[in-house]
Amino acid sequence: MGGIIFGLALVVAGTLIVMKTEWLMQNFGRVAWFEKNLGAEGGSRLGYKLMGLVAIFAGLLFMTGLMGNFMNWALSPVIKAGNRQ
Repeated sequence: MGGIIFGLALVVAGTLIVMKTEWLMQNFGRVAWFEKNLGAEGGSRLGYKLMGLVAIFAGLLFMTGLMGNFMNWALSPVIKAGNRQ
């Protein structure tokens, strides 16, 4: 039950981040890393939107109980490389 509530909170937070990107820009300003790595035109806006999308994706994984399986899949190359003898 806790995973569903936490996942739902992440989905709502991510949705708000995506919808209110301009408000975030006005109140928190530009992020230098986003500006440098995501392009000169709209780098911080794109960065905020990507953060929101990642939060939505993570929230959906928590709600469905698939976060552990996804992390095992995503980190499997690193884990296999660390187990070599």
